[in-house]
Amino acid sequence: MTDDARRTARLMWTHFEPAHAVTYFHPRARAAYEAVGLRGYWRGYFAGRAAPLGPTEPAPVVAAFYSFAPHMVQRALPAVWKLASPAEALRARLTGAVQALAELTYELPESHLAEAADLLEAAAAEIEVAGRVLGAANAALPRGEYPLARLWQAATTLREHRGDGHIAALVAADLDPVETLSWRVAVDMSPVNLLGRGWTEEQWAAARGRLAERGWLTPDGEPTEHGRAGFRAVEDATDDAAARPWRALGPDRTERLRELLDPIARAAHTVIPAGSPIGLPAMQG
Repeated sequence: MTDDARRTARLMWTHFEPAHAVTYFHPRARAAYEAVGLRGYWRGYFAGRAAPLGPTEPAPVVAAFYSFAPHMVQRALPAVWKLASPAEALRARLTGAVQALAELTYELPESHLAEAADLLEAAAAEIEVAGRVLGAANAALPRGEYPLARLWQAATTLREHRGDGHIAALVAADLDPVETLSWRVAVDMSPVNLLGRGWTEEQWAAARGRLAERGWLTPDGEPTEHGRAGFRAVEDATDDAAARPWRALGPDRTERLRELLDPIARAAHTVIPAGSPIGLPAMQG
């Protein structure tokens, strides 16, 4: 994979991920979940994100979501399906996301949003779903009727497709979930935003110890060059696995989509907390 292809895959992620992420951070998204009985942040999160898989038990979600302690998933699933069916959760997450994006993009003309949705759907149609559980499940959902619904669903499909590839890269690098989180805390992420994932302090400490043993952290918990190189390889593999849609779309249409997504992503960033667990960098320029 060329460096240009990797840079394009990462650049486009920074533009479509914010549009998806309003579902986690905007008050309208929370209100939509509460309206169907999913009160409390984590009920809405687990129900909404797992709903494309159907009324699943915890085990597949532990595997697919990767970074959460199993007991945290087990506390939410399958109990949430007694509060709202997967179909109700899907309607709530789309309703909340569309309402959030509508509030954030009201100054953009309908033609702008429609063109962005068309191009983003074209990219999402090119993903390879084999081995991508969440990407495949989202790709199989019905197409939205209105531009913002289509845009959000395409962004979500691409986001989960990329996430599936990232998890595959972490597994190939022999990094378990809490080791991955411990590494990110050591490098660039606040532990405050990750402690809610259910791991105990003993598990965090053990993970830091394992990273030190493999030479990724110093005994004081500082990242080593060996560790930085190892994680760069994971990030490169993630970008490689996410590059197909942009190759298929072509450079001209990809650049046009980036231009169209830029004001949407910037607006979405206004509701995404700094240092959030999704790891988005700040928009440039």
